[in-house]
Amino acid sequence: MQQIMTFLMFEGKAEEAISFYVSVFADSAIDSVVRYGQCEAGPAGTVHHALFTLCGQRFMCIDSPVAHGFGFTPAMSLYVAFDKEGELDRAYTELSEGGQILMPLDVYPFCRRYGWVNDRFGVSWQLALAEGAAGAA
Repeated sequence: MQQIMTFLMFEGKAEEAISFYVSVFADSAIDSVVRYGQCEAGPAGTVHHALFTLCGQRFMCIDSPVAHGFGFTPAMSLYVAFDKEGELDRAYTELSEGGQILMPLDVYPFCRRYGWVNDRFGVSWQLALAEGAAGAA
């Protein structure tokens, strides 16, 4: 059976990023981390391969041993629908800290409460209050 999983490639910040994401979202955990050892492709101790879960969804990431001329782009973002307004507000605040606000948290014609940010690692997040959610404006 095929499985599609989001794969995030960092340059030395993978462990910091996944620890941060796990702290932002409930029902989340770091499932496994394999680190580069001495004399391997990447700097010793950085993430060779990691699996983590956010809100029940599995992700994979690495610290690339090769510097590359690209990063994350908002053209590909992670969309999170929240049941509770307070959880949305907290995630928006934490994810936007040290990052970039693309659309402020507000009411839009397409959503009762929505915000879009690039976090401090460059990963793009669209955050929305789900239809019929508790605490909706």
